[in-house]
Amino acid sequence: MSDTTMTQGSVGELLAELAGLEDPRARAVNERHGDDHGVNLSKLRAIAKRLKTQHELALGLWATGDTAARLLALLVCRPKAFGPDELDEMLREARAPKVQDWLVGYVVKKSPHAEELRVAWLADPDPAVASAGWALTSERVVKAPGGLDLEGILDVIEAEMKDAPDRLQWAMNTCLAQIGIAHPGHRPRALEIGERLQVLKDYPTPPGCTSPFAPTWINEMVRRQDGS
Repeated sequence: MSDTTMTQGSVGELLAELAGLEDPRARAVNERHGDDHGVNLSKLRAIAKRLKTQHELALGLWATGDTAARLLALLVCRPKAFGPDELDEMLREARAPKVQDWLVGYVVKKSPHAEELRVAWLADPDPAVASAGWALTSERVVKAPGGLDLEGILDVIEAEMKDAPDRLQWAMNTCLAQIGIAHPGHRPRALEIGERLQVLKDYPTPPGCTSPFAPTWINEMVRRQDGS
């Protein structure tokens, strides 16, 4: 990310504010998911709402390397202001899963470079980077499937998902489920792949939530769509 002309005072004041929101219990929960911060996300969003869009401030917050500050940066930045190389560098710097998720969900998806990055990241040997490519692919599966080779995507999922590292496996599984939900013609194969691979079948799911096991997820979403 490029240098910023923001005064360190502004960034420093926000770092102090975020530090004041640190909750040891929240940190313990977050650390189980690989995220090294203890700030309640509702309170962090409230700060972002107060700040509104401030791209230069976002640059300064990101440059600190602090996870909570980077999450705040992603909420107050201007997504279309980043070039593809900047976004690629940010993803590779953002090792915390929540930062990666928000970067893809709140910034890259709104970028004119999203498709270019999707293709590049899918082929990346780093599983964390590849998982971002799969997240963008899931977005296209649902919102802009034209031009996607859904059968080819299912071929890759069938061959690689079972043995993929956790974050990459989760992203591929999400894509499998979205194909099954959004594309009835591919639903039987998506269900069959999910049943055979058994990925996330035993994932602990809280009451009232839908299991991430693809066949269960697909069938539940289709049932809701059909109103049955």
